[in-house]
Amino acid sequence: MSAYHFTLPSSSGEDFVSEQHLPLIIYFYPKDSTPGCTTEGLDFNARLDAFKALGYTVVGISRDSVKSHQNFCTKQGFQFELLSDQDENVCKMFDVIKLKKLYGKESLGIERSTFVLNEQGEIIHEWRKVKAAGHAQEVLNTLSA
Repeated sequence: MSAYHFTLPSSSGEDFVSEQHLPLIIYFYPKDSTPGCTTEGLDFNARLDAFKALGYTVVGISRDSVKSHQNFCTKQGFQFELLSDQDENVCKMFDVIKLKKLYGKESLGIERSTFVLNEQGEIIHEWRKVKAAGHAQEVLNTLSA
């Protein structure tokens, strides 16, 4: 198992260094302030205390700018950080950039995915092609089991 370590700019205004926040729940999402991404973010935010009680930090990652993340967090009241991966390095590390079709047009975008890293930064759980609604509860159920 390989360890996943990265540093990205965060909605907090500071760089987020993954090794300093393990164990870690990372959810990748396509775009700030869109319906599915808002639903998923609100669901993770609502369960944040439960994740913290289990010892986990939660972060969301998309290709949006830090400014966009800050606006999204403020508008939705998120109590966790959103990380900006504009050059897609971390997205590529986790292999979440996929060819997507929307209205007959193809483009590369983030496939909604979630990863749980242990204290060593190794993936212990992963979900791909996630449906936003109910997903945060599914992650919580898995980690509570």
